[in-house]
Amino acid sequence: MKKLTILIDMDDTLEDLLGAWVSYLNTQYGTNVHKEDIRQWDISVAFPSLSKTQVYEPILLDDFWKTVQPKDGAVEVVQKLISDGHRIYVVTASAYETLRTKMEDVLFRYFSFLSWGDVIIASCKQMIKGDILIDDGVHNLLGGEYTGVLMDAPHNADFHNEDVGIVRVHSWDEIYKVVEEIAKKGG
Repeated sequence: MKKLTILIDMDDTLEDLLGAWVSYLNTQYGTNVHKEDIRQWDISVAFPSLSKTQVYEPILLDDFWKTVQPKDGAVEVVQKLISDGHRIYVVTASAYETLRTKMEDVLFRYFSFLSWGDVIIASCKQMIKGDILIDDGVHNLLGGEYTGVLMDAPHNADFHNEDVGIVRVHSWDEIYKVVEEIAKKGG
């Protein structure tokens, strides 16, 4: 079985940013939006009564990141992938204003076995070399020299991933199975 270099997105792949964000906005502004209502990459479309500034403000607040939780199974599966001998890199296109807080309050808090040496910050993930990229953003999976694994999310539900050879997964258990299959085939 080949040992793979696995690139993993952070927001809505390792952790549930969307759930925390929608909850925060609903609490702050009395809206009644559900995660499933976020059908586009631009979350502000689902909050027509709010300005873009109001919608995007939470991700700039240090305290907000303390509310973001890992996706179910993410911590355990990433640990298992490392134990299996795979190399893991968290690849994020995070805004520089949020980076320190986001890493300390989410990534290193829940994934304490990872360090800054395991993080790649890049606005163009296609420039990063790896065997697999696991991401919820379709735009990150297209055009890269890696096998794309799409973490299912409401904002990518209408994307026909099978037409372009991208595997869609719904859980971290599914991700583990996909990685095992790719490793058995030799990458």
